[in-house]
Amino acid sequence: MNTRKPWLLVDLGFSEYREARDLQLRLVDARKDGILKNDVVLFLEHPPVFTLGRRGGTANLKVSEAFLDARGIPVVHVERGGDVTYHGPGQLVAYPLVHLRDMGLGVLRFVEGLEAVMIRTVAAWGIKAEQNPRNRGAWVGANKIGSIGIAVRRSVSFHGLALNVNTDLEPFTWVNPCGLQGVMITSMKELLGEEIPMEDVKASAKKNMEDVFGVELEVSRLEDVLPQIMPSSNPHAPPFHKGGEKATSGGARKDQKGSERQSTPKPPWLKRRIPSGATYQEVRGILKHGGLHTVCEEACCPNLGECFSQGTATFLILGDRCTRNCGFCAVGHGPQSPPDPDEPRRVAQAARALALQYVVVTSVTRDDLPDGGAGLFAQTIRALRDGVPEAVVEVLIPDFQGSEEALKTVMEARPDVLNHNLETVPRLYPTVRPAADYERSLTLLRRARERNPSVATKSGLMLGLGESDDELARTLHDLVAAGCKMLTLGQYLQPSKDHLPVARFVPPEEFDRWRRRALDMGFTEAASGPFVRSSYHAHELYKAVRGANP
Repeated sequence: MNTRKPWLLVDLGFSEYREARDLQLRLVDARKDGILKNDVVLFLEHPPVFTLGRRGGTANLKVSEAFLDARGIPVVHVERGGDVTYHGPGQLVAYPLVHLRDMGLGVLRFVEGLEAVMIRTVAAWGIKAEQNPRNRGAWVGANKIGSIGIAVRRSVSFHGLALNVNTDLEPFTWVNPCGLQGVMITSMKELLGEEIPMEDVKASAKKNMEDVFGVELEVSRLEDVLPQIMPSSNPHAPPFHKGGEKATSGGARKDQKGSERQSTPKPPWLKRRIPSGATYQEVRGILKHGGLHTVCEEACCPNLGECFSQGTATFLILGDRCTRNCGFCAVGHGPQSPPDPDEPRRVAQAARALALQYVVVTSVTRDDLPDGGAGLFAQTIRALRDGVPEAVVEVLIPDFQGSEEALKTVMEARPDVLNHNLETVPRLYPTVRPAADYERSLTLLRRARERNPSVATKSGLMLGLGESDDELARTLHDLVAAGCKMLTLGQYLQPSKDHLPVARFVPPEEFDRWRRRALDMGFTEAASGPFVRSSYHAHELYKAVRGANP
């Protein structure tokens, strides 16, 4: 029996800002007076408009109001919190009109919930966003992807969140967004290099709002809500342009400046289906219930949707913050928590719940720990042996700063596959992996092979960082000489503008050629393709190696 409290969800389509604000005020009055019995969420997009919150002033407009008037863009003073922001086509706006006291919510908890909705929504597309303790909203690194601004009247909230999906970002350069100087604004399209279907984002935001606040959003028509707040004899239709043509941005139109600010556009072969489906949601639910991290989510893996939809995931242990800050990696960097001694049990429990036949375990780099986290790796392997004895276990380990004792600890737990990625060619280490050492990584793989030849060793590299063919060939020869039998080659994709840019998009046929060349060099098996990652189709790769070496 569903005991979730019902909220009404009304999709207004494109709505002029002042009209939407007037509707909010009418709904707020009806809700606080008890005329409207349900809380309401409005989904919509606005034509171009700048709004100034209670702390806002024209000092944070970098252009004159005459400049905006000439382009048909109004500036509206509103009662919400915050400073100046921009709304326009391609931005998902959600206005939750919620009786906070009835929901048992304080304002801060409510705002944090709205932030969580945005963070979870973009995560479904492999974008890692997070809260910023100093500034509200959803942030991807130092760039803001979603804004929050609410007001409350007699315990009923209005205004809400704005998530940049396919938004034209140029108008944000005409202001100090949210009154913050030097802040860059980003969007899902900017980060992914492609248009994101707004209806899919709305569906994800709806599901995440339900999960965050423990409610059920019942899709409703505005025509069904209005009779609750106005006399049925009122002959006037609501002044909203629902379902009309998409508003244009006038002077804020998309132009060459917009494309120049974006990352290098992705070629056609780097398009991925949006993650969805019951299995996808089930995997996310199991991981969330176990309080577990996956590298799929933390590193913004492009295969997240496919793997989750197939019931597979790569577990990330030892926290979600890394002591290193590599130029290519989307995993967070910052203060670390002590290792969780219960994590191995929860990993095994989740693997059993997912009925995994092949389990991959990796970690952030923990240079702050005496053993680099090797002990928790070993405990996780043993917990998996006890909990899912039929499963193959692969561990993708850091370099443990060259510690032979740490490597011994992991090897004595007897994983089936020992994976350690070189990531790139030696020349690029100072920029790609400044805290790592090429020879140290090769030595780790060689020692693992020498310590137990029955454990398959594996490594992977990213292409497109600026390596030459000769450099890549020499690196592959080095891996073969170190006894490495399994190889993955994939395209480097820039997680955000704070990360290293893509030097080149390698076409699929070139990945095919490198696979054939790797096999000729002496690798037993190689996975090579634009979307290949360390654990992508790892089971198939392992079976091919074991078939060649029964």
